[in-house]
Amino acid sequence: MKTRVRALTGALACTLAASLLAGCAGAAGGSGNAAPAKIQLSIPDPIDSSVGVSAQHFADQVKKTSNGSVQVTVVPNGTSFSGDQNAAVTRLQGGSLDALILSTSVYASVVPEMNGISIPYLFNDTTQEAAFLAGKPGQVLKDKLAAKDTVALSFLTRTGRVITNSVHPIEQPSDLKGLKIRVPGNPLWTDFFSALGASPTTMAFSEVFTGLQTGTINGQENPIEVPWTNKFSEVQKYVSMTKHINDAWVLALSSKKWGTLTDDQKKILTDAAAETATFKTGYDDEQSKKQLDDLKSKGMQANDVSPANLEQFKAFSKSLYPKFSALIGKDFFDQAVSFTSSK
Repeated sequence: MKTRVRALTGALACTLAASLLAGCAGAAGGSGNAAPAKIQLSIPDPIDSSVGVSAQHFADQVKKTSNGSVQVTVVPNGTSFSGDQNAAVTRLQGGSLDALILSTSVYASVVPEMNGISIPYLFNDTTQEAAFLAGKPGQVLKDKLAAKDTVALSFLTRTGRVITNSVHPIEQPSDLKGLKIRVPGNPLWTDFFSALGASPTTMAFSEVFTGLQTGTINGQENPIEVPWTNKFSEVQKYVSMTKHINDAWVLALSSKKWGTLTDDQKKILTDAAAETATFKTGYDDEQSKKQLDDLKSKGMQANDVSPANLEQFKAFSKSLYPKFSALIGKDFFDQAVSFTSSK
């Protein structure tokens, strides 16, 4: 009997020791057998758009490097925020959206320094913009967003914005006089185009195609992929490669969601976001050439801006620097101009 009791006691001790060792191993590994972290990544555009392709690239990169401990699902077309981009920013800050890719021009309403990216003719090209966003200015912007319960994992570049319209080519500043052009609801855009003599009009992007079709507006301005994706060649005749303003996308998580992740999961997401930023700059450079060729094949007339006329556009922009400085905040405005002028 005593031998049997000793055997049972020994077996129980071994079982307990094995359980404790398993628990320690799980703790050392971080998540152990815990359920994977699931993240819904909301975007405003279709899945086959540049931002959609980049969002899916990010999700695939996370899947590959996390071994299933993090799962990112892309939710396109603004369906998770009913197309209201300002509401999307508020919902991300509040934690009712997990993650979001949205333009810096929208975030400027809560972080004015975001407009520092969009000072007209600030960047020579997207390579310079990428360096700006990955450098000290980008870190300042990340810190500003962090104060708004928004964890910016990376910034994704966009190609320089171009102008489409149904009246005539835009070759010099005077060509914009009287043109009714749709712009985002952002004072930097309205100040810039007003100074050029245009009539800037803000409207929901969902209304732009109809506005162009009916003549409510004559034109619009966006990166080249926007008129291509939205088939503006059906309602616009001219595309002018003014490349007057750059903005960027913010790839961000809510602070609430971020707080539920392990350190390993946070690193996986941060690394994947940095890799996706590099991917998108290269992808857009390649695709923008194809998109412009396709728009021309559909009947749009394209034109570049001559160096002499480009200097006229830049002069108009510089005349507005005092306004832009007040809008953005002098410290960051000065930092943005200094960073790019030294490159």
